[in-house]
Amino acid sequence: MQNRLVTIFGGGGFLGRYVCEELLRAGYRIRVAQRDPSNAVGIKPLGGLGQTQFVACDITKKVSALRAARGSDAIVNLCGAFADRGEEVNRDGAGYIAEAAAEIGARALVHVSAIGADPESESIYGQTKGEGEQRVMKAFPNATIMRPSIIFGPDDNFLNRFANLIRLSPMVPVIGAKTKFQPVFAGDVAAAIRVAVSEPFSHQGKSYELGGPERLSMLELNRWIAQEIGAERLFIEVPHLAAFALTLGTRWLPHPPITEDQLTMLNRDNVVAEGAQGLRELGVEPTPLAAVAPDYLVKYRRHGRFGRKPRTA
Repeated sequence: MQNRLVTIFGGGGFLGRYVCEELLRAGYRIRVAQRDPSNAVGIKPLGGLGQTQFVACDITKKVSALRAARGSDAIVNLCGAFADRGEEVNRDGAGYIAEAAAEIGARALVHVSAIGADPESESIYGQTKGEGEQRVMKAFPNATIMRPSIIFGPDDNFLNRFANLIRLSPMVPVIGAKTKFQPVFAGDVAAAIRVAVSEPFSHQGKSYELGGPERLSMLELNRWIAQEIGAERLFIEVPHLAAFALTLGTRWLPHPPITEDQLTMLNRDNVVAEGAQGLRELGVEPTPLAAVAPDYLVKYRRHGRFGRKPRTA
C-alpha cells in the first residue's frame, strides 16, 4: 500500500483521527484535506516519515475539492454539518468531492453519510444528507456509502456531553426520552472505511448502516451513563412542546442546548434498519459501549478512578 494515496476530506475531526490511524497502520499514505490544516497536525506523529500530507480545502468550492483530490488512489469524505450549513457541506460539498473523484479516476470513494439520510426527511440535516448521497451516486456510481448511528469514543460530543450534564445536576431533563439509538464505536467505523478502501470491488455501489450491538433509548442511555459515573440522579422526561419552547428561547445563543432541527431529528429512531448490511458484512465485529466508554467516562466520577465504583444491577 506504500504507493497508494488516500485523501481524507475532514480528516482532522473526531472520526477523522480514527480513520487516519487505521489507514496509516494499513500502510497507506494519506492526505488530510481540511479547511484549517493546523487542526489536524496531531495526526502527523501517527504515521512514518513522508506518510502524511496536509492541504487546505474548502469543499463548498468545486475547484478546491478537485485540487485537494489530485493524485489520489482513493477518496474518503467525512465532512458533515448541521442545519446552518447543511446545503453547502452535506449536499453541494459531497457532490463536488464525488465529481473530483470521478475526474481524477479514483479507484474508490467512501462517503460517510448518516442513518436517517433521506431527501424527503423532515429535518434539514437528514434531507441534505440524503441529497448529498444522491449527488455522490450520480457523479461516482461505484461509491460506497456508510451510514453510522451516533458515534462514540474518548473525544466524542455525545456521551461526554451527557456525562457532564449528569455530573453537574441532581435533576436531569431528557429530551426525546423514548428515541432509540445504536451507538457505534469510532474505531469500528474507521475499520469499516479501511475495508471499503482496500476492497473497492467488493463494496462499490453498496450502502452500509453502521451500529453497535446495543439499542438504547435516550433515557436508557442517560441512566447507563449515570451508573457508570456513580451518580444517582432524577431523570425528567421533557414533553415535546416544552422542548420546542426551549429551542425558540435559546436559538439566539452561539451554542444552544438543542436546535429546532435536532429536535425534529429526535422524532425518529437512529438505529440500523431491518435487513440492512452493516459492520459484520464488512468483517468488523461491533464493539459494545461497556468495552470502551467506561475508560473515558471515569473522569466524570467524583474523585475519578478513586471514587465510588458504579453500582451493578
